[in-house]
Amino acid sequence: MRRTHTCGDLRSSDLGKEVCLQGWVRFSRDHGGVAFIDLADRYGITQVVFDPEDLPAGTDAQALANVMKTFTRESAVSVNGIVRKRVDGTEDARNKTGEVEVLITSAELLSRSEVPPFEIGDQKEGVLPSEDVRLEYRYLDLRRTEMIRAIEFRSKFIHLARQYLESQGFLEIETPMLAKSTPEGARDYVVPSRVHPGTFYALPQSPQLYKQMLMVAGMDRYYQVARCFRDEDSRKDRQPEFTQLDIEMSFIEEKDIQDNMERMLAYIWKGLYGEELQIPFPRISYMEAMERYGSDKPDLRYGLPLEKLTEVFRETNYGIMKKIVAEGGIIVGMNLKKDIAGDKIGRNDVDRYIALAKKFGLGGLTWMRVVNGELDSNIVKYFTDDNKKGIKETMKAEEGDLIFLMAGPWKRTLEGAGLMRRQLAADLGLVPEGTFQFHWLVDCPMFEVDPVSGKKDAFHHPFVLPYDNFKKGACFDILLNGNELGSGSMRINRPEMQVEVLHQLGLSDERIEENFGWFIKALSYGAPPHGGIAIGVDRVIAILLGKETIRDTIAFPKNKKAESLIDGSPDKIDDEKLEELQLMSLAMDDVNFDIEEEDIE
Repeated sequence: MRRTHTCGDLRSSDLGKEVCLQGWVRFSRDHGGVAFIDLADRYGITQVVFDPEDLPAGTDAQALANVMKTFTRESAVSVNGIVRKRVDGTEDARNKTGEVEVLITSAELLSRSEVPPFEIGDQKEGVLPSEDVRLEYRYLDLRRTEMIRAIEFRSKFIHLARQYLESQGFLEIETPMLAKSTPEGARDYVVPSRVHPGTFYALPQSPQLYKQMLMVAGMDRYYQVARCFRDEDSRKDRQPEFTQLDIEMSFIEEKDIQDNMERMLAYIWKGLYGEELQIPFPRISYMEAMERYGSDKPDLRYGLPLEKLTEVFRETNYGIMKKIVAEGGIIVGMNLKKDIAGDKIGRNDVDRYIALAKKFGLGGLTWMRVVNGELDSNIVKYFTDDNKKGIKETMKAEEGDLIFLMAGPWKRTLEGAGLMRRQLAADLGLVPEGTFQFHWLVDCPMFEVDPVSGKKDAFHHPFVLPYDNFKKGACFDILLNGNELGSGSMRINRPEMQVEVLHQLGLSDERIEENFGWFIKALSYGAPPHGGIAIGVDRVIAILLGKETIRDTIAFPKNKKAESLIDGSPDKIDDEKLEELQLMSLAMDDVNFDIEEEDIE
């Protein structure tokens, strides 16, 4: 190998060495016949210099100068030279190689670059192009230091996870990428079979059923860095293909899964940051999370808790509240303390939050301040003395506090209040920077019921072990800074129980046999008690690095419209291929990809 060092290696201890560096021309400057080039690779940047007055005897300066003239920005080049100290006063303390430079004695153009479509160097005044331009030229975007560090961080995270799991006796086992389509939630990506015309494989939404069958097979500790596929709209935290760290264990209980995950994350944390991660993580029940923070993935880095006021308004003259309580709804309040809100929220701001409340699915927003010891707003005249006393006591209201009340159906109201809490925390600067708060969401329901149709849906998925007469499931989420990193559960290991859960989800015996008969059959051969968890690798990396979207943690992601701009996929298939697969396309000639990403991204 000709390269003796990377562009991030050289230090003062290397002075006088003859070296060969290879990389990309990031910047070049000509100072009166002396040319300076910032030579870059993924390890760093080294300044290399063409200085005709300082060349060793016998060097053909003109020939070398001619080669240097072929070096365009971002061309791949090779230089040989001698490490020397930079001129006093020109050192770059921000660069780890900033005390030295390389005097070029010979050079070669390895591959010439066209003019790059955007600036790749790390410049303060540099403005990145649109995400779509970056994704079209992703091979250039990945040369940027920020992207290099993200990919390196991701690689190290996965490497440390593997190290820990292997040390604990886990086996890394691949599961099929071509499998049976099963109704598990999101749409499948399907793959037609040429050998069996008219039939299709599905790309896995997760390895769920296969990893459970590995437990039946006796592979009692499994993991996989698994590629998963879901045909759903892109958002900041999801895209069509993603990666999850998938784990399954046999002969364990729910706490064993959680303890193992905590120890793994602590091991990774130590390897990434050199610091101890505080474990065990706090645990919060689903019901407390919803009624206290308005979310099943609450951010616990700041306060602004919700307080239930339903009983305070059990008896009231205020018709709206009276009707909500009578219909089984909920009333909650949020106290914006004077030292938090103070003068930051004026009357116009309150009107803005009232409009936001409707956007968040709430019927409206009732507000009041504590002035001279009393609740003050145009609405309190409808409250009884007991209502006002109950509000003050429950909310621990003090002089200058601003109180928001939100009311309506249980889930819709709490979720709207949770969105309001998140918005207020951002507006008031309550979210701490550089703080990471892990916790568990536990004691979750087995099913969710659609309030309109009454149809049951699995809270997690249909393979969670139920208890408490099917009211609750042995499932849990791991959360970080108000984001769900992943979900876990104990699984059903008895075939008759699995069939019953599928019945409760409205599946007939015929549908169960068609979609899950093969899996239920496996459970009938002595399936052990088992459970597991999967965390989204893209998502956790994005949170730890402070990225706005998981697309900035993936080497070649799809864009907001699920397109791969680098290769133009998805694309039409030749008629010959369709004929071979015995398929016919019903799509119009011109495919329209002009679909906007969801507003809630």
